[in-house]
Amino acid sequence: MMDVNEPCLGCAIARGEHRPVGGIIARAPGLVLHGIAGPSPVPGWVVISSEQHARAWYDLDEATARELGGFAARVMRAQREVLGAEHAYAFAIGDVLRHCHLHLVPRYRETPQRLWGRAVFDAPAADHLPAEALEAAARKLAAALTD
Repeated sequence: MMDVNEPCLGCAIARGEHRPVGGIIARAPGLVLHGIAGPSPVPGWVVISSEQHARAWYDLDEATARELGGFAARVMRAQREVLGAEHAYAFAIGDVLRHCHLHLVPRYRETPQRLWGRAVFDAPAADHLPAEALEAAARKLAAALTD
């Protein structure tokens, strides 16, 4: 298994050295919104990462920490309004990648209950969507967040 911490994948994404599916979608002061750096069973699964390396939300500088909540709310509203999600989850786990990041995962009416909540992280490969579907959702979110 690839070590995502040496070098830090979160830092590489924030600096533009690694492009996850969907790429960089939007930025806020100290933060970058990007597509998930792996497979996804739902369109519009995105991640907010800190631009500066920090272990977790509690290690962010005060200005960035204050920005994170409002930015996450804007993104989650866009997931509902633009992508048609009926709900959006926020996960800050940090057990694999030790760089502050917040997963924002939409849930749709057609999302099977076996993929609700934390279970979405364990989706089998058969449930993963093609990159084109993830890219299309990222473009819709980007357009909504630049208005």
